[in-house]
Amino acid sequence: MDFAVHSREVGADTVIAVSGELDIHTAPDLTEVLSPAIAAGQPIIVDLTDVTFMDSSGLSVFVTALKRAREAGTTLVLVVSEPRVMRVFSITGIDTLIDIHATLDSALSA
Repeated sequence: MDFAVHSREVGADTVIAVSGELDIHTAPDLTEVLSPAIAAGQPIIVDLTDVTFMDSSGLSVFVTALKRAREAGTTLVLVVSEPRVMRVFSITGIDTLIDIHATLDSALSA
């Protein structure tokens, strides 16, 4: 699966859908979409449902994005349904810092 990032507005939230492998080669593409969304100050939901693999580069993107979102006074929520991707957040303890939901509907209603 090719890597892709798409952003759309859903109510007051910015939903960024990511698909494919999130690694050292694709992490900058996600950062490029996340940065202006954070600067806009709207709540951000990153949907990782279609991410098949994520390494520490992807994790780094979210740690940085969370810090910037907090500084901007907004929120960052993730949607993770792939167990291999969730494991990266769990074993590093990042799942205790970032609000993570299993479905987009759950994240939107939170």
